[in-house]
Amino acid sequence: MDFCNISIPIPFVLAVVATLGYLFGRRGRSGGEDPLHRSRRELRRAHAVATELERIAWQVRRSLARHHGSLSKFKNRVGKLNERQQEAAWKELCRDVEEILKPTLQLASQMASAYDEIRQQSANLMTFTEVRTDSLTGVNNRRGLDDALASQFAMMNRYKTLFSIAMIDIDHFKQINDREGHLYGDKMLQDLAKLVDESVRETDIVARYGGEEFVIVMPQTELLGACIFAERLRDQIAQGMDLTVSVGVAAASDGDTQQSLLARADSALYSAKTAGRNCTWRHDGDKTEAVVEEVVLRE
Repeated sequence: MDFCNISIPIPFVLAVVATLGYLFGRRGRSGGEDPLHRSRRELRRAHAVATELERIAWQVRRSLARHHGSLSKFKNRVGKLNERQQEAAWKELCRDVEEILKPTLQLASQMASAYDEIRQQSANLMTFTEVRTDSLTGVNNRRGLDDALASQFAMMNRYKTLFSIAMIDIDHFKQINDREGHLYGDKMLQDLAKLVDESVRETDIVARYGGEEFVIVMPQTELLGACIFAERLRDQIAQGMDLTVSVGVAAASDGDTQQSLLARADSALYSAKTAGRNCTWRHDGDKTEAVVEEVVLRE
């Protein structure tokens, strides 16, 4: 097989999947915002995923082509050794094996890395499908959140990459429903989901955790950066909407599971509620504390 001529249509195929997933997913989504506006935003996300997959495929092709060249040279040398004396041929073969071993191990590492990156981008593609989309708000549902967290934990366990989450809860939402009605409450959920989804990075995942709670998954983000973003988002919501939110932030660490990470974020959120609502708290792994200017500057 000629590795130099290998064609890996991963970006093209998955980009098509993303587009089809988007088109079918749109059927089950709310009409709470301008369809054209959402279409443009989601197509930008799909394009970003396809671009990343194209980069991965290009690196795989280049690595395979380079290794194929090394293997061809190794094969030719082994063929010539058949004509040499056995002892001399054995010694030279050992040297040649040492030379080919290092690039072979490097290729194995690169392929494992590519697999994990493709898995992560596949999780991003899954966010376009209807079964992972909350029908009311158009963001991910609990299943989409579980897939996103599983992907992030796989990357963290293999490469020690950081990621954080923020859990958002609307303050006094029951009172809003009782006072204004459930249709108005649904509209508030849709508007909040839209604002949050437009505020995050293309690599971030927004999911409706349940009821009036949302979770943001932030890849390659340490706790401090997540706190700064969460507090800015909380203030933006308070300034731009007729409601406030409380936020709990936590960063994944060694030994964590999805449940333990969500539990820490929920504990921070509970502290924010207890402290009077409309504020951001974080869990640093040992305790919860308010995210205020003094805390951010201290670090």
